[in-house]
Amino acid sequence: MFMHLEVFYYVFILLVHMRSCCSWSVNNFLMTGPKAYLIYSSSVAAGAQSGIEECKYQFTWDRWNCPERALQLSTHSSLRSANREAAFVHAISSAGVMYTLTRNCSLGDFDNCGGDYSMNGQRGGHGWLWGGCSDNVGFGEAISKQFVDALETGQDARAAMNLHNNEAGRKAVKGTMQRTCKCHGVSGSCTTQTCWLQLPEFREVGNYLKEKYHRALKVDLLRGAGNSAASRGAIAETFSSISRKELVHLEDSPDYCLENRTLGLPGTEGRECLKKGKNLSKWEKRSCKRLCGECGLAVEERKAEMVSSCNCKFHWCCAVKCEQCRKTVTKYFCVKKGSQRGKNESAGSRRKNLRLRKKH
Repeated sequence: MFMHLEVFYYVFILLVHMRSCCSWSVNNFLMTGPKAYLIYSSSVAAGAQSGIEECKYQFTWDRWNCPERALQLSTHSSLRSANREAAFVHAISSAGVMYTLTRNCSLGDFDNCGGDYSMNGQRGGHGWLWGGCSDNVGFGEAISKQFVDALETGQDARAAMNLHNNEAGRKAVKGTMQRTCKCHGVSGSCTTQTCWLQLPEFREVGNYLKEKYHRALKVDLLRGAGNSAASRGAIAETFSSISRKELVHLEDSPDYCLENRTLGLPGTEGRECLKKGKNLSKWEKRSCKRLCGECGLAVEERKAEMVSSCNCKFHWCCAVKCEQCRKTVTKYFCVKKGSQRGKNESAGSRRKNLRLRKKH
């Protein structure tokens, strides 16, 4: 990867923010780039996108829900915050790139990469040996580090924080690898096993990092630290004492209940929340309290009609015909208390007037 850092930065930002609706592709833009970069560019783009999607999923029912403005990764960008949400964005993006590169390596997308056989034949534990074809996380880790960490050219505290969280994201991928085994023995017995490591579903990595987010460590350093050799040494010493598996941040998070146009925060007014439904987690069931009640907002119930295909039948030959089924669903939204009360009173007045007209 002998690419100038400035080119790394601008191309990576393009990869992250590229939309499927665009009339030209990232690959077209990169046709003039180094061959080595072209080999991995689509995997890096896909990995960055998977990180964005996982971030949005993990924070769907949180006050901060991974808005678009949060998804710029460099200290040169408008991501000015150094809070725990910024830490998660860096970690999940780095993890997404590493995960996708590793997976695509195992799928045979790269000529210079294959499965990891380095531990084969070694005893892993009682009754089993390393064998088979493990996913090559070492390859994914090395290439993703060159791409993602190249965005950080500073030496101040925030750059150190970002690099630390990038590494935490890569550690999360390695830490969630799953051991898969195959039995060997006479007549189907399991006298011994050979085992190898496989990538989990990326959702497992997201869940792991969400837990790390809740336990993120605050580092007390000045934001501008790093202008002297002494301060750079202090920064390096501070971060080296923290486990690279943990997320770190420098600032407290703002109040995400409130709109803040300067920071690009929309607030929770107008957000949908959940109150009822099958298979909801405790976190989802408490979303109305978290997004509305604890933010000084009321919960408004709205009815909506959904139309979907149903009762589909196959007709020979060869078509599937469906009916259109309509279903009324109830949704809940956070609104200002005054506006909700006014609507409820208006509805109550209308019902009262209707009863009076029926009596007369």
